[in-house]
Amino acid sequence: MRIPYSWLAEWVKVPWQAKELGARLTMAGFELETLEPAAPPFSGVVVAQILSAERHPSADKLQVCRVSVGRGESLQIVCGAANARAGLKSALAIVGAQLPGDVKIGAAKLRGIESQGMLASAKELGLADSSNGILELPADAPPGKSLREYLSLDEPVLEINITPNRGDAMSILGIAREVAALAGARITGPKSPPARGRADRWPVKLAAPAGCPRFAGCIVRGVNNRAATPVWMAERLRRSGLRSISPIVDVTNYVMLELGQPMHAYDLAKLQGAIRVRLARAGETLTLLDGKTVSLSPDMLLISDGEGPIGLAGIMGGLRTSVTADTADIFFESAWFAPQAVQGRGRRLGLLTDASQRFERGVDPSQQARAIERAVALLEPIAGGTAAKVKVTEDKARIPRRARVALRATQLQRLLGLKVPAARVVKALTGLGMQVKSTPTGWHATPPPHRFDIAIEADLIEEVARLAVWQEIPETDALGPQRFRMLPEEQPGERSVLEALAARGYEEAVTYAFVDPALQEKLFPGRPALAISNPIANDLSVMRVSLWPGLLRAALENQHRQQDRIRLFEHGNRFEHAGGVTHEIDTLAGLACGSRLPEQWGVPSVPRIPADFYDVKSDLAALLAGTGASDTFAFEAGELAPLHPGRSARVLRRGIPVGWIGELHPALVKELDFTYAPVVFELDMGALAVKRALFEDISRFPQVRRDLAVVVDESVTLSALAERVTLASSSLLRGLRVFDVYRGPGLEPGRKSIALGLIFQDISRTLTDEDVERLMTSVVSDLRESLNARIRE
Repeated sequence: MRIPYSWLAEWVKVPWQAKELGARLTMAGFELETLEPAAPPFSGVVVAQILSAERHPSADKLQVCRVSVGRGESLQIVCGAANARAGLKSALAIVGAQLPGDVKIGAAKLRGIESQGMLASAKELGLADSSNGILELPADAPPGKSLREYLSLDEPVLEINITPNRGDAMSILGIAREVAALAGARITGPKSPPARGRADRWPVKLAAPAGCPRFAGCIVRGVNNRAATPVWMAERLRRSGLRSISPIVDVTNYVMLELGQPMHAYDLAKLQGAIRVRLARAGETLTLLDGKTVSLSPDMLLISDGEGPIGLAGIMGGLRTSVTADTADIFFESAWFAPQAVQGRGRRLGLLTDASQRFERGVDPSQQARAIERAVALLEPIAGGTAAKVKVTEDKARIPRRARVALRATQLQRLLGLKVPAARVVKALTGLGMQVKSTPTGWHATPPPHRFDIAIEADLIEEVARLAVWQEIPETDALGPQRFRMLPEEQPGERSVLEALAARGYEEAVTYAFVDPALQEKLFPGRPALAISNPIANDLSVMRVSLWPGLLRAALENQHRQQDRIRLFEHGNRFEHAGGVTHEIDTLAGLACGSRLPEQWGVPSVPRIPADFYDVKSDLAALLAGTGASDTFAFEAGELAPLHPGRSARVLRRGIPVGWIGELHPALVKELDFTYAPVVFELDMGALAVKRALFEDISRFPQVRRDLAVVVDESVTLSALAERVTLASSSLLRGLRVFDVYRGPGLEPGRKSIALGLIFQDISRTLTDEDVERLMTSVVSDLRESLNARIRE
């Protein structure tokens, strides 16, 4: 969650600067992920007013504007934005300004007319992902003032990682409560008076009170939804990660971010009869705000009216009753939905919304009326309107109440390892809004309504630890002896395996064990995979049968970020699922994509030669050499669905399949939009078992080398040729090298010539010419008989 510092400071007096605040929140259990200014760096941008805007004489889509920057100064600016008009105040990048993306503004001539700067859009200033015209500022914006200063764009924004059990902290108010507890301060947020309008009510019925025991509603009439959302609100929404849409929608989003209570607004004119909160019926459908029509299940909670569903409770509203620019009367909804009634429903439909994230974790069941009152107080100055009284429909028996939890002083001391003074315990717990009562053995604490995570004694001990004594807990030695078993000699050390790949230029990746089922099906069509019953997203809903989907996705992300040489590897488990049984297999996989060599002066920059099958095979061979038994491995041509036929091979160890290596299939390369074809490999980690070290004497006698060129069929592999030469040479062959392969004139079609260097050596004597000739005769005879080889003179 993103927290603008000034917004937090409205709710609690923060005694620390942003950096220290982030550190203290991190130690309290809310990890600070980023701390950055509210806008990317830019300079030379000021507030300006357009005095006049006339059509460019040579271009229909351009306007020549006379722009005031204060102090009686004006500049001529050529602008192509459709919303540029006389009287508008906007952002002007003057000559010499530096914009995000290393864009420098200079004087220019556009179709023959000089332009002394540029009127900038929100996108060009890094304030939005897209924009339809130049930035529009309020009428009271002072011309000539720095835009960064006027909009406070150097304000720090903290991005905080909220753990799933702390749904109460997914708001400005929630973080303010934590800061107040840490600093011993009080919550001082803005107060909203209760709506005192007429008794104008819309009927609401709770047909499923277990899922929705409280529903607050309020009618607001005479709203101008075409009004402009004030800059301060739009900026706070942007800094929190939401874009401004319209006054009504912006207000509901603002309240959700501020109080943690999701809200929804219905166009009152489109509601047909009483609102009912009920479970869906089999076969019902609902068209959501995003235009998507979904089929509903009987366990899904709905908001409906006389004509049918108008919203998926706690997730997203329906399109039929949505507010538009013409909406004049609205009905505000602020309900409490039980987490069990919302959890998993959105993900089942491919929906993950800000509202569902909060309701799934738990929302304060006492804040519904307060949220509407705050929304009305914000909306009226912006868009006008008259609000009726807030009506709360509820089933009090089903509204959750926090149970009292006992905390024993002895257990607190036993788990924390130190004695905490009673006063500090009471201060920590009351600072979190708990009602604390002392008992003979310790305390009884009643959590506030928003703390769904406080249920047992250990929860209270955790709160005392993180707020009062975390840094005072002493380091002590373990009470029992720790005995670590030795790693079996033949088991490869993970570090040595990973370092071998890192030494070859690969970087380690860590990807999800659950992957996109569509991508996995493309790679391994028909292979069964274990489906996740409650996935975090639709594209992460099955367990991986290979590490390749994650690596390919990571490679694509790097390619999209202009990385032209990618080398990745990963060590993790893959999951083979067959016959209802799932097996986890310890696996090592890698990927190479792009240029064979890094850019350097010794290699031509164009054309760049991409890595191929043999480059990755060389890397794999270097890895296999670490086993001390590289001769037990072989590469056998084979075909696998995701790999290029003819450019792939099965990896064998002592004849047993242990992995694959190959270039990605051309159809997949095109479909996934790779610039270069990735080359991938995958091995079972168990196949990298290390050979027990055996020491041999080094011969003191000279080596003898003989070269031999043999002509064999194209189907004969090097491994088969090396095997026959080794067997025929007995134990005197010390090395076998291939130094030439020839195909072409002088050879029969379907045949190839391979030049071998044979190195002989004995441990006990110097080999004579007769010895070597006898060995060569044996090799030649064996190759003729077994491989139909011919000696090439």
